[in-house]
Amino acid sequence: MLQVEEGQCGLCTHFGENEPDEEPKLIQIRTDHTAPESLIEKCGLPEHAALDLRVTAVSGCSGYTPAETLNA
Repeated sequence: MLQVEEGQCGLCTHFGENEPDEEPKLIQIRTDHTAPESLIEKCGLPEHAALDLRVTAVSGCSGYTPAETLNA
């Protein structure tokens, strides 16, 4: 498992945002701040749309937008 820190894709609102079937997995990552090493998701940042960019949970870019924190 990878440790996901603030500023990395796994905690960004754009990480997998256009893949609703992945929501339970994304919520778990945002809650635990850990992700499987093999996990790769599509980046939903509009500026990256033409690139069809796929990233890991520990990737990062200047378009980072913190995902909404859920109250458990």
